Amino acid sequence: MSSTTAPTATTATTENVTARSDRARAWLVLLLAGAFEIAYALAVGGSQGFTVLSWSLIAVAFFLLTLFSLSLALRTIDVGIGYAVWAGIGAVGAALLGPVFFDEALTPVKALWLTVIIGGVVWLKLADSAKQTQTERSAHP
Repeated sequence: MSSTTAPTATTATTENVTARSDRARAWLVLLLAGAFEIAYALAVGGSQGFTVLSWSLIAVAFFLLTLFSLSLALRTIDVGIGYAVWAGIGAVGAALLGPVFFDEALTPVKALWLTVIIGGVVWLKLADSAKQTQTERSAHP
């Protein structure tokens, strides 16, 4: 005879807290992956087409770090949302730091479109949070 017990309110609450903690951790790892993506893009620029060995090695290291971090984050975050946020962070970060490290210009038009990308990333995060809240409510009435 097996004994099964119905989940209690305490169990459901603990599961919700754990799930939220896992999601928060995944989003932090995704932000880290985005930072590695920025470093990768800048290192590729510094490698001058992979002709400068030191920058090329740095680029390869950051490439592996960004892919590893992204893969960890995508265990929890939907692929479409996670990839879009990761790519957006990388694109905006590289565009903002390119003028700092290289002879690149950041024009008002570029800044406008970077703002659009940032807004899109924020809305994707908010949409993912709303979806998760809705899922939690339906799972634990």
